Amino acid sequence: MNLDIKWERHGGILIAFLAGRIDGSNADVLQGTLESGIGPDDSALILDFERVTFISSAGLRVDVIIAWRFKEPGKQFGVCTLTDPVRDVITISGFNQIIDVCASQAEAIKAFENN
Repeated sequence: MNLDIKWERHGGILIAFLAGRIDGSNADVLQGTLESGIGPDDSALILDFERVTFISSAGLRVDVIIAWRFKEPGKQFGVCTLTDPVRDVITISGFNQIIDVCASQAEAIKAFENN
């Protein structure tokens, strides 16, 4: 799969640490893993991309699908710690205009805690 996912909670915020490549060969597995890791009471999710080396349009599609699960009032979704290649794809695609993008995990946690 070339992708690893680890979970952590910081207060009421669920954080998914992603590592590897996200592309058409593993996007469906990523989506399923994220969906199964999100509990019914989870109101905030941060995807940490610090160790993601590549993301394709298939990976962006998964991010959008997951982001829509957190569009209801009182819910939050964001990504953080983007590597340069991932930042380029997210910026060029305009994805950064529709979801919260934070420079660091600490910044994302602080932004979510203040909302």
